[in-house]
Amino acid sequence: MRIVNISIIGFGAVGQGVARCILSKQEFLKKDGIDLRVVGISDSRGSEINTGGIDVESALLRKKQKGSVAAGSKNPHEIIRDVKHDIVVEVTPTNINNGEPGLSNMRLAFKSGKHVITSNKGPLALHFNELKEAAEDNGLFFRYEATVGGAVPIFNLVHEALAGNTVLGIEGILNGTCNYILTRMSEERMPYDLVLKEAQELGIAETDPTYDVEGIDSAIKLIIIANSIFGLDSTYKDVDVTGITKITPEALELANRNNYVVKLVCEAREGKLTVAPRLVPKRHPLAVGGTLNVASILTDLAGRITISGRGAGSIETASSILSDILYIVRNS
Repeated sequence: MRIVNISIIGFGAVGQGVARCILSKQEFLKKDGIDLRVVGISDSRGSEINTGGIDVESALLRKKQKGSVAAGSKNPHEIIRDVKHDIVVEVTPTNINNGEPGLSNMRLAFKSGKHVITSNKGPLALHFNELKEAAEDNGLFFRYEATVGGAVPIFNLVHEALAGNTVLGIEGILNGTCNYILTRMSEERMPYDLVLKEAQELGIAETDPTYDVEGIDSAIKLIIIANSIFGLDSTYKDVDVTGITKITPEALELANRNNYVVKLVCEAREGKLTVAPRLVPKRHPLAVGGTLNVASILTDLAGRITISGRGAGSIETASSILSDILYIVRNS
């Protein structure tokens, strides 16, 4: 039985989802010869450390009842640097302005000889190549499947299953909030403001939806795709971005009469990065509804490969993180 120790830095929805996945998959992992132990958890108010393995169920209950996992005052850097473990799962909130605190957490993890798995888009959108090189220089893994598409395995597919192919272009729908709004507007002939309010009440859209509806979130994900898959060094200024706020029910109705739907499509092709509403034929693979995400990858050998699935959600995102954990365990 191989003991694998991890820390969870950030214990919001995704961090708790990781903990729940580990709890539910303990027997499965042990059959695979893996004893996965969480030895450190940190949230914004404190931390818990147990080098023999934290009682994850108790930690989740404490978080629910008290709003924090805190059983001690150590900060994330002390856990990353001083607690002996193999993998840092960095799931603090995305900050696109400077990437913090995730950026510093990742830099320290690599400096401390620990692999990094993350769902945090900010550091990758700002400093992808630096982080990739820091991992390589220290002989460590840097895995980030959960940053784009939630449960949709875009990077695993391209870098592993399609290894040997040259990717010629990628297009997709990478924001479930926008997709939900456009789907509802089209199906119910409802105006944007009304559908947005509905999405906010359902928890699909944030109280301040700017990040999603102006295309910013989609652009950040496209940057990560471009840098990871096409080897670029892109930043937000390299993306031509148009959001969905000016789309009217009349425009959607006109599209519908001509057998089209309107989708917020991200595209990376020939070094150009765009996020914009586009007409998509109703039978096209990109014409997915609701909160689904989809990525269509054009390659030289395999042709076009299209995958779709849930692009958000605590457990869905955590499933990608668990997949990355198992990749590192099996390949290190």
